[in-house]
Amino acid sequence: MVGIISCSGEGCVEGTISRIATLLVLEKLRPAQTVTICLPLFLAGGKEERAFARFFPTITVDGCQKLCAKIGTERYSGKPASSIVVTDLNGNKNCSTTGSKRKLDDQATSLAEKVAERITQEVDEVLNHWK
Repeated sequence: MVGIISCSGEGCVEGTISRIATLLVLEKLRPAQTVTICLPLFLAGGKEERAFARFFPTITVDGCQKLCAKIGTERYSGKPASSIVVTDLNGNKNCSTTGSKRKLDDQATSLAEKVAERITQEVDEVLNHWK
């Protein structure tokens, strides 16, 4: 199993995109190979979440360059197997403050699908490495 730790930020649409992309991987693309780890619980001291990330490979999916998921994972459990940043995949280093954070438009939905594909590639690479 590979744990996916997704951004929980609400300040920009990329946070929502990271969560939608993670959900696509968990429910459609790699449901039998992935689990999610709740970032707020992880940061608050959730023992099971931190233990999972310590002993199993994790992929962090951050909405922006603040890298909350990556930095928190490194601090409490160790370096993630992979780290994805939505703004990097969008070609924009800045967090977008425009667009709906609750209902994604076509462009944001397309980006969520692109991020989900990237997560899936990383999951496959991690699983191939761990065999």
